[in-house]
Amino acid sequence: MKDWILFGLTAVVVFLLAMLAYVVVDRKAEARFAYQPKVEIEGIEPRDSIWGLNYPRVYNSYMRTADTSFKSLYLTSGYRDILNEQPELIILWAGYGFAKDYNQPRGHVYAVADLHKSLRTGAPLEEGEGPMPSTCWTCKSPDVPRVMNDIGPANFYSQTFAELGHEIYNPINCASCHDAEDMSLKIALPALAEAFDRLGKDVNEATHQEMRNLACAQCHVEYYFGEENYLIFPWDEGMTAEEMADYYDEREFADWIHPLSRTPMIKAQHPDYEVFTTGIHYERGVSCSDCHMPFKTEGAMKFTDHQIQSPLSNVSASCQTCHRESEADLVKNVYDRQDMVYNLRDKLADLLVITHLEAEFAWNRGATEDQMREALHKIRHAQWRWDYAAATHGGAFHAPL
Repeated sequence: MKDWILFGLTAVVVFLLAMLAYVVVDRKAEARFAYQPKVEIEGIEPRDSIWGLNYPRVYNSYMRTADTSFKSLYLTSGYRDILNEQPELIILWAGYGFAKDYNQPRGHVYAVADLHKSLRTGAPLEEGEGPMPSTCWTCKSPDVPRVMNDIGPANFYSQTFAELGHEIYNPINCASCHDAEDMSLKIALPALAEAFDRLGKDVNEATHQEMRNLACAQCHVEYYFGEENYLIFPWDEGMTAEEMADYYDEREFADWIHPLSRTPMIKAQHPDYEVFTTGIHYERGVSCSDCHMPFKTEGAMKFTDHQIQSPLSNVSASCQTCHRESEADLVKNVYDRQDMVYNLRDKLADLLVITHLEAEFAWNRGATEDQMREALHKIRHAQWRWDYAAATHGGAFHAPL
């Protein structure tokens, strides 16, 4: 009897090992077959559908950025009119394009379509101004590096938004971040590499994990338009809000003059990368992709999920791979930090509105430029710091303390 039991157990073990070997071989074959290229991609190919022929799983996940159903306590992947929700912003940005149109950003697949709809581009913003520059296209499409490759960055930036509009069709996609030859991450736009060069750093020496940040940092940063509307990252003095304010002050730069307070203003863009680098996740070596593009498995294939989105929409894959708390506790932790930051943001916005109105009152009462100089400097710096915190996507969690 014992011999039969031993024989039976041996047969079961052999069968299971055979099944394991079959699965391993089958999965390896599946993996090899899945990534057999169907088309040859050369140079800067801006059409995501062409890349999708070779990488269908990744492409299908990217196309899900069209899903606008996600909504958390403060954020959404769908359309939302922020000016309607926070009308005080119209006073803070009076005289600037953001006072006319400011919406919650949607997924990358909408990058070009949403820019076409924006009231901030195309026509002059104010009487006497010229048309907006083609620099506004820079982060919206892989057609931009394609055109830059043909005519050069400086020539691209120097033209108007409308003049090059017929060249920009494809939204942010594969070619914005990947080299077609080997699928390695690349810097497709010049401003980031130029900023690194001025700091004495070579972006080509970045590790793969660093590139999983820098591919995003091509666009999710603070920037401004210099001479001939050339796109520049103001990192020469450092990457903190204070250091960038000093950078702008030294160059006497202003995005616009506030029509009420007459303050030379700086408009923060979205300094996501700069804020992220001051937080604990960056310090521990976590990248943007780890949380916003977690790994996904289908059959034998493990790949990066390109449905770039809030980690709160996929807590199990984005957060719980490292954190062992429950989903409810992790979400509450995020909301608590957002509550703290957003409450302070709203209080400061109300105070800034008052300062602009009080400055206007002082001018109307005959105040001189010498009398107003210090006050205007403080308004400029106060609103810059408020805007720096308000404009960064996810800043309440990237570096909440």
